[in-house]
Amino acid sequence: MTNHSRSSSRLRRQPKQQRSKERVEKILDAAAAVFDEVGYEAATTHLIAAKAGTAIGSLYQFFPDKAAIFNAMELRHIERVKTLWAEAITPEITHLPLRRMIGALAKAVAELFEQPVSRVVFVQFYTSREMFQSIDESMTQEAINFMANLLKLRNPALSEIQRSLLAEVCVHSSNAVMLAALRSSDPEHQQQLTQQIEELLVSYLEPYVGDRRLGDVMKVMICPHCRSEQLSKNGHRRGKQCYRCKDCGKQFVVQWPDGD
Repeated sequence: MTNHSRSSSRLRRQPKQQRSKERVEKILDAAAAVFDEVGYEAATTHLIAAKAGTAIGSLYQFFPDKAAIFNAMELRHIERVKTLWAEAITPEITHLPLRRMIGALAKAVAELFEQPVSRVVFVQFYTSREMFQSIDESMTQEAINFMANLLKLRNPALSEIQRSLLAEVCVHSSNAVMLAALRSSDPEHQQQLTQQIEELLVSYLEPYVGDRRLGDVMKVMICPHCRSEQLSKNGHRRGKQCYRCKDCGKQFVVQWPDGD
C-alpha cells in the first residue's frame, strides 16, 4: 500500500438501502470529475462533496478520506470490466464475422468508458499508478487471458503460445491508443482514435481468426457453432451444400472463400 492509501482502503459502512447506494454512486461519479479536473493531489473530500451536492458529513458516513473513495472507484471499475468480459465470451459474440465481433467488443468498451469512474481509473493507472490499492498488472494479464480465450474459441488450431502472443499485442496496443483517446480534449479526435482501434485489431487478427480462416475450418467439416464433427448433408441452397450438426442441431452453408 502506498502513501496515498495508508489511512484507509475500504468503505466505513456498506450502503444497504437503495437511497444510500445511489448516494455512494453519486459520490464516486463526483470524485471522478474532481480528480479529472484538478488531479488527485489537489482534490479534497470537501470538493468532492460539493460536486456531489451532498453534505461533507454524508460523505464521511461512507468514506474516511479520498484514498478510500478512489479505492471504491477501483473496485467499481473491476466489477464492470469483469461483467464486460463475461458477457463477451459467448458463442453469439465469438462466432460473428471478425469485424462485427471486434465492433461489438469496441462498442462495449466505449460504453464502459462513458462512465466517469471507469474513464478516470483507466487513465490514472497509466499516469499515477502509485495511488492504486486494488488494481495492478495482474488485471492487464487477465485482459490478455480473456482475449486469448476468445481467440481459442474462434480458431482452436492456434497454439497456446500463438494465441497468448496475439492477445498480448491486442491488449497492449489497444490500451495505448485508448489512453491517448481518453486524454484528448478534442471529442472528434477522440472518436477517430477509438475507431482506429477497431481497424487495427481487425487487420492484425484477420490472418489468424478472420472470416477466411473460419471458412477453412468449415472445409475440414467442423460445425461453426459448436465445433462438433458430427455433421450430415442437408440438401443444397442456391447451389451451395448445406449441412446439419447432429450435436447442436443447427444448419449452416459452406461458402468457400473466393479463389480457393
